[in-house]
Amino acid sequence: MELVCLGLNHRTAPVEVRERFAVGNTKLGEAAREIASIQGVAEGVVVSTCNRTEFYFAADEGGETLSRIEHTLVERHGLDDTVRDHFYRKEKADAAEHLCRVVSGLDSMVLGETEIFGQVKQAYKAALEAGTTGGFLNRLFQKSFGVGKKVRTETSIQEGATSIGNVAVDLAEKIFGHLKDSEVMILGAGEMSRLTAQALVSRGARGIFVTNRSYDRAVELAKETGGSAVRFDEWQKVLERVDVVISSTGAPHAIVHREEVEKVRRARKFRPLFFIDIAVPRDIDPAVGEIEEVYLYDIDTLEQLAEEARSRRQRQIEECERIIESELAKMNLPGT
Repeated sequence: MELVCLGLNHRTAPVEVRERFAVGNTKLGEAAREIASIQGVAEGVVVSTCNRTEFYFAADEGGETLSRIEHTLVERHGLDDTVRDHFYRKEKADAAEHLCRVVSGLDSMVLGETEIFGQVKQAYKAALEAGTTGGFLNRLFQKSFGVGKKVRTETSIQEGATSIGNVAVDLAEKIFGHLKDSEVMILGAGEMSRLTAQALVSRGARGIFVTNRSYDRAVELAKETGGSAVRFDEWQKVLERVDVVISSTGAPHAIVHREEVEKVRRARKFRPLFFIDIAVPRDIDPAVGEIEEVYLYDIDTLEQLAEEARSRRQRQIEECERIIESELAKMNLPGT
């Protein structure tokens, strides 16, 4: 049995490519079953976040099965074969090491980010419940979680802004100098939105509005952050007063369009409005950024801020990699 990883991330593919392969949280088990149904695949797990989609699988003939999966994915999404240029392929020990780096936050846009640990756990759980894992991947993923915990416990890799939500708030703060006089609307009430809202509160944002298709979840997050919940069909009214919109929903398509923003320009007296889109697929139509006083940043724009965090923690990388190398040697997994 051989371990293989096929993936694409923020380094190898722009957001418009990544969003074509993105898998929603509720679809992870189904996606794992689809991979496991491909000829030659014995076990499979699909990891999908705003910055990556990765397919981990165990196969008797890793190379042949890898080519078969690539072809199936490209064909299923109706894409040109050149999209394969965005994939990275890792086999055996390299694939195991890559998983440990991902879980430890070493392969993230924001070095040491905390969300990825839980996201990989969620992906593994979905595959486990879907019946697409066996002894091989069960052992691999469980061991990788132990490595990730050890890295975070024994190094300072998490110091600083370690989440995309924090980086988004860093950007908002750079735009305004400080957030004490700013009002912010958050589209979405998932985990990323919760972390972003907490960061906004810690930076002193004057007012926070939360909207979500499920109003109850918006109410819950608003209470947690001292903000106000807004019904999803009324968020345009709030757009008239806020300074920043941070969007992170799980919608499969854009939910904010140019015409909706154009409608509130006069009521806003043409004041600057900043959109920070941290969703994949993107929540905000790129045409919104073409409006004169509107500034739109998508998740790829956060790369610059992420690099600043990376440089501050560069010294920790060597120690983290030493831990991963040591723990991988102890695993002694067949097929790696």
